Amino acid sequence: MQIEPIGRVRNAAEEKTEFEALVSEIEVFPEFAEGLYRIEESHELLILFIFDRSTSYEMQVHPRGDLGNPEVGVFASRSPNRPNFIGVTQVELVRREGNLLTVKGLDALNGTPVIDIKPAVRRDQADTSHK
Repeated sequence: MQIEPIGRVRNAAEEKTEFEALVSEIEVFPEFAEGLYRIEESHELLILFIFDRSTSYEMQVHPRGDLGNPEVGVFASRSPNRPNFIGVTQVELVRREGNLLTVKGLDALNGTPVIDIKPAVRRDQADTSHK
């Protein structure tokens, strides 16, 4: 199996930071830009990305790396150190300009490879009354 990035994260986060208020851009590569058609109809998106700076993992971790937090299994945490180094975050879509998505709340560092984008709510379940 091979997974190729469809884009990259652009933001000011070069290391772990307070991501909830962070505004990021996702640059979707031109060959995938057509896939953004009507994405602005979704206000919340799921961004799947690769923790490309992670190099190892443990099956039990202290959440947020804080030894004061009781250990949990890696799959019960949001640790970036995971067997497949895949991250997912639900974000607010602020705007779309061509192949650039501006989002709020993405917990990924600058340059992180994006592997997929999905609406947070299925299309058939979305509230379309705002149109």
